[in-house]
Amino acid sequence: MAEAGRATLRVCALYPDLMNIYADRGNLLMLERRCEWRSIGFEVSAAGLGEGVEPDAHDLFYLGGGQDRDQRLCALDLVETKRDALHAAAGRGALVLGVCGGYQLLGHRYALGDEEIPGLGLVDLETIRSDGARLIGNVAIEVDLDGDGRRRVLAGFENHAGHTHLGPAERPLGRVLKGHGNTGSSGLEGVRRGSVIGTYLHGPLLPKNAWFADWLIAAALGLDALDALDDRFEDAAHAEARRAAGV
Repeated sequence: MAEAGRATLRVCALYPDLMNIYADRGNLLMLERRCEWRSIGFEVSAAGLGEGVEPDAHDLFYLGGGQDRDQRLCALDLVETKRDALHAAAGRGALVLGVCGGYQLLGHRYALGDEEIPGLGLVDLETIRSDGARLIGNVAIEVDLDGDGRRRVLAGFENHAGHTHLGPAERPLGRVLKGHGNTGSSGLEGVRRGSVIGTYLHGPLLPKNAWFADWLIAAALGLDALDALDDRFEDAAHAEARRAAGV
């Protein structure tokens, strides 16, 4: 296990100029600040259109949400220039976190009527755009990230027209307490396969859930625990997000 004071969290932000419409920069800043306050190094690099990635050079790969046009561009580029590397990275245990549009691109495809956007195939899921009302609003889910029965709440905001259907062997990230989740009717939200995590929660996700930011840092660095911080403001933000969702 690495020692927190000597570790450096290496983050690769995928398409931060295009996939960033849901305050995704706030998630990266949250990781940076919580590392800084613990004297953990933090390095972030960007990988844009046409740029390859090194599967062994990063501990966490982050893909946010974007407009349909930008999502199409990034989806094609992911398949052409980054898919093999991201499969290799996930295979060695690097974290891959996809939020909203990024979550949809973790699966096999995103169908928009007669058009189909290819995905990375890191998890067995597909997203189909609905002609009905968007799934939008405050949301809270219950998760058990360590498989030890200790359940915690993630709270955020969702806004998606796509309905995401998990394959029979896939596990959701969590169970919906309030809100719509993957389809509006399944009671499931997100996906979790090993070190690959996808979720529709944004707004942004991590400043509303500091404990999850810490879980990501520890998991990415192979640490058993992190030094405690004074989280009065962060706890208040989490409580407000839960209140907004009705939990």
